[in-house]
Amino acid sequence: MPNNPLSSIENLQGSNPSSGNSVSSTSNVIIDPSARRRGNLPPGAVPTNDLNFVEADWGSQTDLDWRVRLSMPPNFQNSSVMSPLLETNGFMFPFTPQITMEHTANYNALHPTHSNYPFPAYQNSQVSSLTMIGEFFVENAKEAEYWVAATHYLRSVTKMAYGATSNQGSPPPVVKLNGYGDFVFKDVPVTVTYFTVDMPNDVDYIQCNVGENGTWVPVRSQINVQVQPTYSRKAVTKFSLDTFVSGGYISSGKGFI
Repeated sequence: MPNNPLSSIENLQGSNPSSGNSVSSTSNVIIDPSARRRGNLPPGAVPTNDLNFVEADWGSQTDLDWRVRLSMPPNFQNSSVMSPLLETNGFMFPFTPQITMEHTANYNALHPTHSNYPFPAYQNSQVSSLTMIGEFFVENAKEAEYWVAATHYLRSVTKMAYGATSNQGSPPPVVKLNGYGDFVFKDVPVTVTYFTVDMPNDVDYIQCNVGENGTWVPVRSQINVQVQPTYSRKAVTKFSLDTFVSGGYISSGKGFI
């Protein structure tokens, strides 16, 4: 006997499908499917006051700013092009960037003759470069000016004092990296070793009043910054592993990570 395709839906409540165009109702009660999903929840899934729920708090303007930023050297603060960075206390990623950290301990493998296993001899440890990739979205002329200031900052912070300039012969400046509160990045001294700025060809560009003829900025771009933690010899000679392990350097401003 062939299977009746209507027999597979006989458990539907409130209707009794039959062949043809007519559907006869077997029940006047319409069951709300959401009622089964609610179970014992109050009507409308609105909690009562005696449950002591606490409302979420997304912070206020008085909270500490934990966004990722690079400080401005003193001789950069008089630049009219980089003046928008003064409002954010340095170069700042407007949106949370993707950051990659790498710590390594280097060992030299010793291979004695007629031995099955090498003996690792410790050499040194190091904190490798940090890579930060952030998105920049520009919706108006003011944000476009910040994009220009951020790009000019990266161009400037990767150059030495060469030629007819003050502090002639000085290498690129050391800046402070901060972000995510005291534990992650707190006044970490770094040098910018590499950066890229994405200029897509499939987005619009906004004009801002930078320069005599103006400047056009992409509404969406990606900036990739690579920094290298850089500590002075004097600071390294005073490093204490005991203090580091106990968390003594977390908020001291030494910048050891």
